[in-house]
Amino acid sequence: MSNWRLFSGMIRPYRSKLGLTYVLYGLEMAGSLLRPFLIGLAINGLIEQDYTGLIYLVTVHIVWMILGYIRHRYDTRTYTSIYNEVIHHLLKKNYTPQDVSRLSAQSVLAKDLVEFLEYDVYFIIEAAYNIFGSLVLLAYYHSSIIWLCLAILIPVAIISIWYSKKINLLQQLKNDELELQVNAIASGDKSVIKKHYESLRTWQIKISDHEALNFGMMECIVITVITGALLISSSNGEAMPQAGDFVGIYYYILKFVSGLDTVPYALQRWSFLGDILNRLMHQQNHTETISVGNPVISQQAA
Repeated sequence: MSNWRLFSGMIRPYRSKLGLTYVLYGLEMAGSLLRPFLIGLAINGLIEQDYTGLIYLVTVHIVWMILGYIRHRYDTRTYTSIYNEVIHHLLKKNYTPQDVSRLSAQSVLAKDLVEFLEYDVYFIIEAAYNIFGSLVLLAYYHSSIIWLCLAILIPVAIISIWYSKKINLLQQLKNDELELQVNAIASGDKSVIKKHYESLRTWQIKISDHEALNFGMMECIVITVITGALLISSSNGEAMPQAGDFVGIYYYILKFVSGLDTVPYALQRWSFLGDILNRLMHQQNHTETISVGNPVISQQAA
């Protein structure tokens, strides 16, 4: 069963609640996306003693703040409800003392699943706004910048695919070790306990090293794009931007590359989500029907 089918089946009872909080967040991101444009507009207006742009900026910021307040209050109630439902499903069955280690690890993985919904989906939505919204607004300022932005998609795609595969493997190995934690502690054997935590430390260090390498490569792309875009903006090919336009261009370039920087992370987290779902849904030696809320998911044991 694909990760998407498992994921959609798990969240089906909550799709209306999740849909509302994601719509609210999308509106927040629209306000955040418009802010650099409005800042630039306000600067250009203030130079000419025109306060229209400043009024637009303050109005959008107030609306953005109200939406953020409502969404923050609403989404916590949604995610805690989902987590409680998943944990109840995991622990409602009869289990033996030998299952305690696995169930303990799976309760942690269930928390990771909810955190994916609460945080990582937001990162993905924000990345989509930053990438596509910034391209549209950069085209408004200076159309030639678009070609520079599109050109860097190739190296970003290569880095993202490589990074996702590496992190996925390391995360699976770490989760394998995590499922042995309670048994290792229960054994009372100091050497076993030490070996277990050293293994967890090793996998975490390797994950961190790959994250650092990915950060370095992406930042090289960032400075290249910023430099090229500002040089293009100051060329004589098109009308010279005003002071506020340079502010907008700079921030939209940062937003664009920030969105691209999220791509490897999003692929990593999607792979991690698949590993979580497979472990939560895993059944031994038989096919079992799993029900979480209203949806019913049928999965063949690996």
